[in-house]
Amino acid sequence: MIDPSAVARAAIVLLCAAVAVVAGVPLVRALLRLVDRSQAHERGNDGDAPDSSDTTVTAGARRLGGGAWIGMLERLAVFACLLGGFPEGIAIVLGIKGLARYPELQSPDAGKAQAFIMGTFFSVLIAAGCAGVATWATGLL
Repeated sequence: MIDPSAVARAAIVLLCAAVAVVAGVPLVRALLRLVDRSQAHERGNDGDAPDSSDTTVTAGARRLGGGAWIGMLERLAVFACLLGGFPEGIAIVLGIKGLARYPELQSPDAGKAQAFIMGTFFSVLIAAGCAGVATWATGLL
């Protein structure tokens, strides 16, 4: 006999994992656009005109390539590490990501580095938040 509460807990975990992985893409992109507008405002630009130097954070993220897919895998790994009781795994995930991107981040392109740092931090926050919601919600059952 299948335990209905176990099915409900599994559904909650899967839903929260899906939110962490999929919703993270537009959320991170929105954050990078927000940072671009903020930086444009600080420079005295209205934020509507494109930056002719193409040094925006959003442009840096595009030049990194594969960021959306890497971010989804990163959020899934962080989510799984937290739910699995292995928070040390987050350091492993971020270490591997940093080492893999290191050659690209050595370039003088400030937009790439900013996009990498902000995207990574925000992705971890999204995954941790979803893991927290999953833990809380499954504890209610």
